[in-house]
Amino acid sequence: MNEMGAMNAEDLEKYKGVYVFAQQVDNELSGIAFELLGKAKDLAADLSTDVTAVLIGSDVKGLVDQLAEYGADKVIVVDDPELKNYRTEPYAHALASVINEYKPEIMLVGATAIGRDLGPIVSARVATGLTADCTVLEIGDFPLNPIPGKEQKHNQLLMTRPAFGGNTIATIACPDNRPQMATVRPGVMQKIAPIAGAKAEVIEYNPGFTPNDKYVEILEIVKELNDTVDIQEAKILVSGGRGVGSKENFQLLEDLAAAIGGTVSCSRAVVDNGWLPKELQVGQTGKTVRPNVYFAIGISGAIQHTAGMEESDIIVAINKDETAPIFDVADYGVVGDLNKIVPKLTEALKNYAK
Repeated sequence: MNEMGAMNAEDLEKYKGVYVFAQQVDNELSGIAFELLGKAKDLAADLSTDVTAVLIGSDVKGLVDQLAEYGADKVIVVDDPELKNYRTEPYAHALASVINEYKPEIMLVGATAIGRDLGPIVSARVATGLTADCTVLEIGDFPLNPIPGKEQKHNQLLMTRPAFGGNTIATIACPDNRPQMATVRPGVMQKIAPIAGAKAEVIEYNPGFTPNDKYVEILEIVKELNDTVDIQEAKILVSGGRGVGSKENFQLLEDLAAAIGGTVSCSRAVVDNGWLPKELQVGQTGKTVRPNVYFAIGISGAIQHTAGMEESDIIVAINKDETAPIFDVADYGVVGDLNKIVPKLTEALKNYAK
């Protein structure tokens, strides 16, 4: 590196390939791993390179074929008893060592509880930048528009994310260091249809693990039993906001959801009021969803909420305020009192089903 902390052109050239941290918990791959592989395939195609999954854990080699079926050309397996459960230090050592050894041009990490912890420490350890919570990733020129006297670099990873509380969109690049690192929220990228029988080249790598004072000792793992459905998997979501009025009034939405085989979700205001649990929240600080049909009932449609649902196939909004921003993203809108409209809609759908 030079005095400015940037790599020289020769060093930059050594970094090749699109890498994905393939998160697993209890030897089961997380959905975000497949979503990132889907996006990695697009980026790799634009760069004429390949996709590598980094699989970290203990006795996890049995997961390799699944990663291959979802788009991994290679899988680097770091397998060690110290990696059985996620802990910051051994996992950061594992991923940073892989980056230093194999030199990826791009490194993608899911913005899960694990990824939000792992991504920043690894980026600091390998002396590169990290763009968090990206919603769009693409290959292009940076700066986006040529600036006189400044070199415009090509084939850069352009990382787009909401900024200033979601009120604007920032496109960020990391032109002078490698890898280019980004974390991506679950539900934003789309996994490919699995390629049955696909195989990946397997590379076993172990940098060695010596427990030290940075290794957290896990005394007990308590698993919370949760019967809440995963709203990211739902095909139909009936979502309520502050305008629903009360926890009890959500029964109207439950009835509608039951009539059409849907699932109830909500906005942040509903969670803040204690009406529904956080697991059901859609939006920038909740989950990103893309169901076939999304009912937005009593939701004003602040940008923080629409960021989490605007990719839905069909959006139906019901709100008494005709100027509510939700109508800007809705395919169908009904202006009126949800207490009157929702029961009538439920009844009509029940009769239709008969």
